[in-house]
Amino acid sequence: MSERIEVEGCDTIPKLFWHQVTARADRTAFREKDLGIWRGTSWRQYGERARAVGMGLVKLGLSHGQVVSILAETIPEWLYVDMGTMAAGGVSNGIYPTDSAKQVEYIANDSRTRFLFVENEEQLDKYLEIRERCPDIVKVFIFDMEGLADFKDPMVMSFDELMQLGRDYDQASAGLWEKLVASSKADELALLVYTSGTTGPPKGAMLSHRNVIFQISNADAFIPIGADDEQLAFLPLCHVAERTFTAFLPLRSGAIANFAESVETVPDNIREVAPTTFFAVPRIWERFYSGIAIRMKEATWIGRTAYGWAIGLGLKIAEAELEGRPASALQKFGYRIADWLVLDNIKRAIGLHRVRYAGTGAAPIAPDLIKWYRALGVDMREVYGQTENCGLATGMPDRIKLGTVGVTAPRTESKISPEGEILLKGPHIFMGYLNQPEKTAETIRDGWLYTGDVGYLDNEGYLKITDRMKDIIITAGGKNITPSEIENQLKFSPYISDAVVIGDKRKFLSCLIMIDYDNVAKHAQDTNVPFTDFASLCRAKEVVELIGAEIDKVNQNFARVETIKKFRLIEQQLSAEDDEVTPTMKLKRKFVNEKYKGMIDGMYAEAV
Repeated sequence: MSERIEVEGCDTIPKLFWHQVTARADRTAFREKDLGIWRGTSWRQYGERARAVGMGLVKLGLSHGQVVSILAETIPEWLYVDMGTMAAGGVSNGIYPTDSAKQVEYIANDSRTRFLFVENEEQLDKYLEIRERCPDIVKVFIFDMEGLADFKDPMVMSFDELMQLGRDYDQASAGLWEKLVASSKADELALLVYTSGTTGPPKGAMLSHRNVIFQISNADAFIPIGADDEQLAFLPLCHVAERTFTAFLPLRSGAIANFAESVETVPDNIREVAPTTFFAVPRIWERFYSGIAIRMKEATWIGRTAYGWAIGLGLKIAEAELEGRPASALQKFGYRIADWLVLDNIKRAIGLHRVRYAGTGAAPIAPDLIKWYRALGVDMREVYGQTENCGLATGMPDRIKLGTVGVTAPRTESKISPEGEILLKGPHIFMGYLNQPEKTAETIRDGWLYTGDVGYLDNEGYLKITDRMKDIIITAGGKNITPSEIENQLKFSPYISDAVVIGDKRKFLSCLIMIDYDNVAKHAQDTNVPFTDFASLCRAKEVVELIGAEIDKVNQNFARVETIKKFRLIEQQLSAEDDEVTPTMKLKRKFVNEKYKGMIDGMYAEAV
């Protein structure tokens, strides 16, 4: 692993960024695909473009502490604005590109956004719909002008025009940029990260430069990334996890980010890039596994037999490793053969054959899924954290314990409250929620962050998360049940995309299921099940029986009181644009319970 640039003396993001630009100069910072070719951008170019953005904003009147919002997919321009804004003394804020115009209006007004960057005509339309109700916005900039050549509006400027304005102002203001960078202070607000809002309107979490710099320097304990590493950037940069991996950690490591063309092209792009580090939310890891599981069902007898033999050897090696004992020489030899003949081909089919570090976080994941990847030869490790602690709270050391999220990060503290809630303390704890002092006071007490997660620390200091406090189900019989464990096992099925277990104050557990459309549709086609659309697929008797069989398999792992007695399929193909789903594709439990109340009540009206 190449030597990192240390952070000593660089106590803010702009100082560290400019230090990296100067030190790494012509080394590649990131790549994007253009006309079928992956083209690199150097740290020098990265710095020049961020500088042009920052100076352009200053010329247009950006004052210290004012908010600049970015409404765009994960593209390099996002980083130019992010770094340019903070270096110019502004506060950077991301808005999910899947947000509706109404949601954009809420965040723009709550944050008092002064300048807004939009990706294209589609995102510009959202602003135009709400402009009269967002009086704080004084200028809007467009990255991609396709379809807007004849569009004229005094409030709107192309990104290229802003860059040229910034370059001209920079030439006329010698030394101003360096002065702005040097004047940034560690304890000042650097960025806002609006939470996904699973229980209500999103809250603007305020993160300081100190929060981010501490996490950059602290991440080595769990995330071994160096300058010769490459990663794929595709999750929303509004999310603290992707922001950390794509924007912040490279400020120390120098790792290269490769920008996926779109979320839809991730499977192709990961095979092309073959990253050495890869972080993804559980939904992505589940999809990769489902693809292989379905492919194996369709394989020849020889193919299925070879896969079963190879993954079986891999599981034995993984289990020995997890139990802290050495695998036998015969097992190791057999595994090398299995990897050469079978497993390496599977890793190449996914694009993970060069991965040295694979991370999962932001939502619970089934331990069996981690074990499968480790059997494949992918060093997958779970990390835990929240926006409110700037991303990383715990991670796996060399010894991995499945079912836990690892040990507490260095130079931080964790403990469990008398109610079982996980509490965190350290330099990574956020400044509070913007405009919400009462919520802040509820969340930070005596320096401790009340995470809202329930769990316990075992005798070796490994943290086990059982569920969210608000999600724990207490049945009519008084039994406490943590639904996430059941839901994780259900999502391990290639036919189930997501699940919400229901049963609070009820006599038994029921479940709403969101099917994996691609895999279920293929199963229906292969078994001659007729369907015309998503809803008719969900209503097909054979599909209901298929999902029922998957639920029965999971039920075998739980006590009778914890088994699913009834289920229904959500007959709508949900995406991040839908109210039921967060931008990171987690079903909103409270919203789902309210929207599908009739369907839920119907299950309990039936005899069991």
